[in-house]
Amino acid sequence: MPPYSLAEPAVFAFVAIPLLLVAALTCGTAIAWHRVHSHATAVRAATAVAAGALAWMGATHLVAASGVLHQWERTPPPFLLLVAATAALAIALAISTLGRRLATLVPLWALVGVQAFRLPLELAMHRLVGLGIMPEQMSYTGRNLDIISGATAIVVAALVAFGAGGRRLVALWNVLGSVLLINIVVVAVLSTPRFRFFGDDHLNVFVTYPPFVWLPAVMVLAALAGHLLVFRALRTPARAV
Repeated sequence: MPPYSLAEPAVFAFVAIPLLLVAALTCGTAIAWHRVHSHATAVRAATAVAAGALAWMGATHLVAASGVLHQWERTPPPFLLLVAATAALAIALAISTLGRRLATLVPLWALVGVQAFRLPLELAMHRLVGLGIMPEQMSYTGRNLDIISGATAIVVAALVAFGAGGRRLVALWNVLGSVLLINIVVVAVLSTPRFRFFGDDHLNVFVTYPPFVWLPAVMVLAALAGHLLVFRALRTPARAV
């Protein structure tokens, strides 16, 4: 793993984007709770969600800093347990009361638009390839096409917000984004030292170091939970586009 610094914009993006996602989740919670509860209750709910999200970020940062995630010889590897925990947390969020309210009370265009974070993320990841931090197959010059999800999220959200797009467009975009997300997660896992699918010169180990651990622990979690929330929103008959 080559040396890196938060002074590098591409590295700092792995701090800024997760914090912005926490802010978006907090704002969404406040909006959803404010529509059915008092202002004070909405503030308490948003504060609790923000605290929980920041606690998760802190815990995963400490785990990465401790070096536990570098233990690839263990069965199962701790990093794969983190991936599984991240997926479970995303599903739990989507099916929870919080998820139900976000899916039914937050505008659909906003649920789509928040996924635009994947555009600057992919640009930062591409820069990491040039810095020798990340293997190329995880960038859009390799096998990662998730930049399409981020770019199209902006377009689809705008069309829905202005009434030029409906449920079918959102559903098609959501399926595409989900497929592209699954693709890069599979590529990332196969690139780890446990599998070495792309060779020893293209190993994915940077995600076991802070702040890059927030790629799977926060940003993949947000992308997966976001897609599940959109699917849930689309299944609500009374849900206005």
